[in-house]
Amino acid sequence: MKEKNFDITKKHKRITVFPLGKIWAFKYFFGDKDLFRELADYYNRGKYRFEFKTATERDEAFVLLENNGFDIDLVEDPSKYVVKLDKSSRYAPVLKNSVEYTETSKERIFLMKDLLSVEEALSFGAKIYEGVAIF
Repeated sequence: MKEKNFDITKKHKRITVFPLGKIWAFKYFFGDKDLFRELADYYNRGKYRFEFKTATERDEAFVLLENNGFDIDLVEDPSKYVVKLDKSSRYAPVLKNSVEYTETSKERIFLMKDLLSVEEALSFGAKIYEGVAIF
């Protein structure tokens, strides 16, 4: 009888972290309440995201996340994560998956939490933002 080999490598979850001015931020829903509690001091309830004010805080959180099966993408150039919608467009589905957003007189500009969210935003009618977004 031939032996069967199974690929048992565990798939890691991915978190994309962005520099926003003097902080680093990411948005992620943790099903694991214990892990959320360990990161709760960094959670900004008003913006529904995690924020780290120092490199030490960020690095400690990265170690915790990596030890819990997460891969971290620290994005230096967020341009491919930025989309825009006309100001008259419905934007709630895009906003819920954004890490940050801003408005101009004619459009809303969103920094999306990951590339899948960019694709979803495009399916809602968003366009890739070509300008320089200041968040």
